[in-house]
Amino acid sequence: MTAASFQIDIPDTVLARARRGETGALEQIYRAFERPSYTLALRMLGNADSARETVHDAMLHLLERIHQFRGDSPFWGWLRQIVVNQALMRLRRERGVAFEELPDDDSSPGTAPTPWALADSRHLEQALDRLPALTRSVLWLYHVEEYTHPEIAAMTGKSVSFSKSQVARGGVRLRALLEPTQPQEAAPCLIATAQ
Repeated sequence: MTAASFQIDIPDTVLARARRGETGALEQIYRAFERPSYTLALRMLGNADSARETVHDAMLHLLERIHQFRGDSPFWGWLRQIVVNQALMRLRRERGVAFEELPDDDSSPGTAPTPWALADSRHLEQALDRLPALTRSVLWLYHVEEYTHPEIAAMTGKSVSFSKSQVARGGVRLRALLEPTQPQEAAPCLIATAQ
Protein backbone atom coordinates (compact mmCIF):
# COMPACT_ATOMS: atom_id res chain seq x y z
CA MET A 1 0.00 0.00 0.00
CA THR A 2 1.18 3.48 -0.76
CA ALA A 3 -0.13 6.99 -0.58
CA ALA A 4 -0.38 6.97 -4.38
CA SER A 5 -4.18 7.19 -4.36
CA PHE A 6 -3.87 10.68 -2.89
CA GLN A 7 -1.26 11.76 -5.45
CA ILE A 8 -3.63 13.46 -7.86
CA ASP A 9 -2.38 16.36 -9.92
CA ILE A 10 -4.73 19.30 -10.16
CA PRO A 11 -4.04 21.69 -13.04
CA ASP A 12 -2.84 25.18 -12.05
CA THR A 13 -5.79 26.67 -13.93
CA VAL A 14 -8.24 24.75 -11.72
CA LEU A 15 -6.38 25.85 -8.59
CA ALA A 16 -6.44 29.47 -9.75
CA ARG A 17 -10.20 29.25 -10.39
CA ALA A 18 -10.72 27.62 -6.98
CA ARG A 19 -8.75 30.41 -5.28
CA ARG A 20 -11.18 32.88 -6.90
CA GLY A 21 -14.02 30.90 -5.35
CA GLU A 22 -15.41 29.41 -8.57
CA THR A 23 -17.84 26.68 -7.57
CA GLY A 24 -17.05 24.44 -10.55
CA ALA A 25 -13.34 24.33 -9.73
CA LEU A 26 -14.00 23.63 -6.06
CA GLU A 27 -16.39 20.86 -7.03
CA GLN A 28 -13.77 19.38 -9.36
CA ILE A 29 -11.25 19.30 -6.50
CA TYR A 30 -13.82 17.78 -4.17
CA ARG A 31 -14.71 15.02 -6.63
CA ALA A 32 -11.04 14.23 -7.29
CA PHE A 33 -10.16 13.91 -3.60
CA GLU A 34 -13.37 12.68 -2.01
CA ARG A 35 -12.52 8.97 -2.18
CA PRO A 36 -8.86 9.10 -1.06
CA SER A 37 -9.82 11.56 1.71
CA TYR A 38 -12.56 9.23 2.92
CA THR A 39 -10.24 6.21 2.80
CA LEU A 40 -7.58 8.02 4.82
CA ALA A 41 -10.10 9.27 7.40
CA LEU A 42 -11.72 5.84 7.67
CA ARG A 43 -8.37 4.14 8.24
CA MET A 44 -7.46 6.64 10.92
CA LEU A 45 -10.83 6.75 12.67
CA GLY A 46 -12.25 3.29 12.09
CA ASN A 47 -15.80 4.62 11.73
CA ALA A 48 -17.61 5.40 8.47
CA ASP A 49 -19.76 8.21 9.89
CA SER A 50 -16.78 9.90 11.52
CA ALA A 51 -14.81 9.52 8.28
CA ARG A 52 -17.57 11.18 6.24
CA GLU A 53 -17.82 14.02 8.74
CA THR A 54 -14.03 14.41 8.67
CA VAL A 55 -14.01 14.66 4.87
CA HIS A 56 -16.79 17.25 5.08
CA ASP A 57 -14.81 19.25 7.69
CA ALA A 58 -11.60 18.96 5.66
CA MET A 59 -13.31 20.21 2.51
CA LEU A 60 -14.84 23.15 4.40
CA HIS A 61 -11.39 23.92 5.76
CA LEU A 62 -10.03 23.71 2.22
CA LEU A 63 -12.72 26.12 1.02
CA GLU A 64 -11.81 28.60 3.74
CA ARG A 65 -8.04 28.26 3.27
CA ILE A 66 -7.39 27.53 -0.40
CA HIS A 67 -6.06 31.05 -0.87
CA GLN A 68 -3.28 30.12 1.59
CA PHE A 69 -1.92 27.35 -0.63
CA ARG A 70 1.38 28.74 -1.92
CA GLY A 71 2.29 25.95 -4.33
CA ASP A 72 5.63 25.18 -2.64
CA SER A 73 4.61 21.52 -2.51
CA PRO A 74 2.05 19.42 -4.38
CA PHE A 75 -1.55 20.40 -3.75
CA TRP A 76 -2.46 16.80 -2.91
CA GLY A 77 0.09 16.80 -0.07
CA TRP A 78 -1.35 20.00 1.35
CA LEU A 79 -4.89 18.64 1.21
CA ARG A 80 -3.83 15.28 2.64
CA GLN A 81 -2.35 17.11 5.62
CA ILE A 82 -5.66 18.91 6.14
CA VAL A 83 -7.50 15.56 6.18
CA VAL A 84 -4.97 14.08 8.64
CA ASN A 85 -5.27 17.11 10.92
CA GLN A 86 -9.08 16.98 10.83
CA ALA A 87 -9.03 13.25 11.63
CA LEU A 88 -6.65 13.76 14.56
CA MET A 89 -8.81 16.60 15.89
CA ARG A 90 -11.86 14.34 15.67
CA LEU A 91 -9.99 11.59 17.55
CA ARG A 92 -9.17 14.05 20.31
CA ARG A 93 -12.76 15.34 20.43
CA GLU A 94 -14.46 11.94 20.34
CA ARG A 95 -12.08 10.00 22.53
CA GLY A 96 -10.58 12.70 24.71
CA VAL A 97 -7.05 14.04 24.81
CA ALA A 98 -5.65 10.95 26.51
CA PHE A 99 -5.55 8.39 23.73
CA GLU A 100 -5.67 4.72 24.62
CA GLU A 101 -2.23 3.28 24.01
CA LEU A 102 -0.97 -0.25 23.60
CA PRO A 103 0.76 -1.58 26.70
CA ASP A 104 4.53 -1.87 26.72
CA ASP A 105 5.68 -5.10 25.18
CA ASP A 106 9.17 -6.52 25.19
CA SER A 107 8.69 -8.30 21.87
CA SER A 108 10.47 -6.82 18.90
CA PRO A 109 9.04 -6.69 15.39
CA GLY A 110 12.44 -7.59 13.94
CA THR A 111 12.51 -7.44 10.19
CA ALA A 112 9.05 -8.86 9.61
CA PRO A 113 7.09 -7.48 6.65
CA THR A 114 4.33 -4.96 7.23
CA PRO A 115 1.45 -6.68 9.01
CA TRP A 116 -0.92 -6.36 6.07
CA ALA A 117 1.41 -7.64 3.39
CA LEU A 118 -0.38 -10.99 3.16
CA ALA A 119 -3.77 -10.13 4.69
CA ASP A 120 -7.01 -9.88 2.77
CA SER A 121 -8.83 -6.57 3.11
CA ARG A 122 -11.73 -7.89 5.23
CA HIS A 123 -9.44 -9.40 7.86
CA LEU A 124 -7.21 -6.35 7.79
CA GLU A 125 -10.14 -4.00 8.43
CA GLN A 126 -11.35 -6.18 11.31
CA ALA A 127 -7.87 -6.29 12.83
CA LEU A 128 -7.34 -2.55 12.46
CA ASP A 129 -10.70 -1.91 14.14
CA ARG A 130 -9.48 -3.85 17.19
CA LEU A 131 -6.48 -1.57 17.72
CA PRO A 132 -6.64 1.58 19.83
CA ALA A 133 -7.55 4.59 17.69
CA LEU A 134 -4.24 6.40 17.96
CA THR A 135 -2.23 3.23 17.32
CA ARG A 136 -4.28 2.54 14.17
CA SER A 137 -3.74 6.13 13.03
CA VAL A 138 0.01 6.07 13.66
CA LEU A 139 0.37 2.77 11.80
CA TRP A 140 -1.60 4.09 8.84
CA LEU A 141 0.27 7.41 8.72
CA TYR A 142 3.64 5.69 8.89
CA HIS A 143 3.19 2.64 6.66
CA VAL A 144 0.64 3.84 4.13
CA GLU A 145 0.80 7.62 4.02
CA GLU A 146 4.59 7.45 4.50
CA TYR A 147 4.90 10.17 7.12
CA THR A 148 8.10 10.12 9.16
CA HIS A 149 8.20 9.62 12.92
CA PRO A 150 9.04 13.31 13.54
CA GLU A 151 6.08 14.36 11.36
CA ILE A 152 3.74 11.98 13.19
CA ALA A 153 5.04 13.20 16.55
CA ALA A 154 4.34 16.80 15.56
CA MET A 155 0.83 15.97 14.33
CA THR A 156 -0.16 13.96 17.40
CA GLY A 157 1.56 16.14 19.99
CA LYS A 158 3.56 13.13 21.14
CA SER A 159 7.27 12.31 21.01
CA VAL A 160 9.21 10.65 18.20
CA SER A 161 9.81 7.65 20.47
CA PHE A 162 6.06 7.40 21.02
CA SER A 163 5.51 7.21 17.26
CA LYS A 164 8.23 4.57 16.92
CA SER A 165 6.85 2.49 19.77
CA GLN A 166 3.30 2.66 18.42
CA VAL A 167 4.51 1.46 15.02
CA ALA A 168 6.56 -1.34 16.56
CA ARG A 169 4.05 -2.52 19.15
CA GLY A 170 1.06 -1.82 16.93
CA GLY A 171 2.67 -3.86 14.15
CA VAL A 172 3.24 -6.78 16.53
CA ARG A 173 -0.35 -6.57 17.75
CA LEU A 174 -1.72 -6.29 14.21
CA ARG A 175 0.30 -9.33 13.09
CA ALA A 176 -1.08 -11.30 16.03
CA LEU A 177 -4.63 -10.28 15.13
CA LEU A 178 -4.09 -11.29 11.52
CA GLU A 179 -2.61 -14.71 12.28
CA PRO A 180 -5.12 -17.54 12.08
CA THR A 181 -5.58 -18.95 15.55
CA GLN A 182 -6.96 -22.34 14.56
CA PRO A 183 -6.13 -23.22 10.96
CA GLN A 184 -7.85 -26.61 11.21
CA GLU A 185 -11.26 -24.92 11.51
CA ALA A 186 -10.98 -23.57 7.98
CA ALA A 187 -10.90 -26.98 6.31
CA PRO A 188 -14.43 -28.12 7.32
CA CYS A 189 -15.84 -24.78 6.15
CA LEU A 190 -14.24 -25.25 2.75
CA ILE A 191 -15.57 -28.77 2.47
CA ALA A 192 -19.05 -27.68 3.54
CA THR A 193 -19.18 -24.91 0.93
CA ALA A 194 -17.87 -27.18 -1.80
CA GLN A 195 -20.74 -29.66 -1.37
